[in-house]
Amino acid sequence: MTKTQPLSGYTLPVFACAAALAALRCLRDGIQSVDSVSVNLLEPQITAEILIEQASVLKTGTALGVTRSDPGDNLDLTRNTPVWAMVELGNWEEGEREREGENRGEGEQIVILGGEGIGRHTVGGGAAIYDYAMRLLRSNLSRELARGEKITVTLILPSGRQLATRTSNEAFGVVEGLSLLGTTGISQPLSAPGQLEVYREQLQQKAKLFDCLVFCIGENGLDLARQLGINPERLVKTANWLGPLLVEAGYQGVQSILLFGYHGKLMKLAAGIFHTHHHLADGRREILTAYCAKARMPADACSAIFAAATAEEALGQLRALDAEFGSNWVDRIYGDIARQIDLRSSDCIFTHTNRRISVGSVMFGRDRKIIVTSDIGDTFLTQIC
Repeated sequence: MTKTQPLSGYTLPVFACAAALAALRCLRDGIQSVDSVSVNLLEPQITAEILIEQASVLKTGTALGVTRSDPGDNLDLTRNTPVWAMVELGNWEEGEREREGENRGEGEQIVILGGEGIGRHTVGGGAAIYDYAMRLLRSNLSRELARGEKITVTLILPSGRQLATRTSNEAFGVVEGLSLLGTTGISQPLSAPGQLEVYREQLQQKAKLFDCLVFCIGENGLDLARQLGINPERLVKTANWLGPLLVEAGYQGVQSILLFGYHGKLMKLAAGIFHTHHHLADGRREILTAYCAKARMPADACSAIFAAATAEEALGQLRALDAEFGSNWVDRIYGDIARQIDLRSSDCIFTHTNRRISVGSVMFGRDRKIIVTSDIGDTFLTQIC
């Protein structure tokens, strides 16, 4: 049977850029409709043709472009999400260029704002529009502008606020909408079933080179592992497919595994949840509250942990208790969770392969600082760093 490679799509910044380009062309060229636009993705250096759903002049000097997100073969909640961009066109006042000089950058020529549905950072309050999205918009839009023109682009995700409630954005300090996040224009189908086969093949190759592999759920774990000095060739990106890849490691004869993960994801393993996508299984607050009770934390504190909106908020509450009372709830509770992660992961491998593999774990927070390393994980780190 022929394996089908999962299809990639494009990230949200690409669609935001396409909508802005369509709106700008309505204003600049007097076009009443735009069917598609070409977007230079920068990362990678290819051009993508993006369909435009609607584009129209709203009033003199202002137009709106609309497209829809297509993330490819991925379990992505932004699939078919409308992406709007409102562009307001202006000119520098007479003499302004001379007063300010000739060295204005394109960043001053193009102002990018976050409108409804674009998340904002809880620290600082700025729009959650990250570097790649900014560069993509400015690079593509600046090519369309004549000398002396300037534009204000307001990006809007009409469904963003609602969709954000189904993500872990708040745990990473983004509220009231979605982030325009990413370092590339290509949306890799990390959660599509076909991607599991790609990950298995990568694991099989790395298992030939190393007895101990390091599993990282996402980019944050990969980045932190590299910062600690772990050989990048040991790193296996798992996305949410931890269970199947743990089993595959058993079949491949790997001797030990170090799990690197954000605590809100990795703690699910302590409850035997081995596919960590929040669409399929969650239970983070239940897990953390159970371990708080197991550690004999007072009932009112346990209730507060259970009521926390995110795992990050719950961790903050534990740290606040430790700071106020000189306790060590974080070390005790997370240490217990980490030991259970190790045990249940090893048991999962044994159940399916009849092979016993040592598993250690490292859990980190939103700030990419390690919260806890299990005893087994600490041993592995010492050996491979």
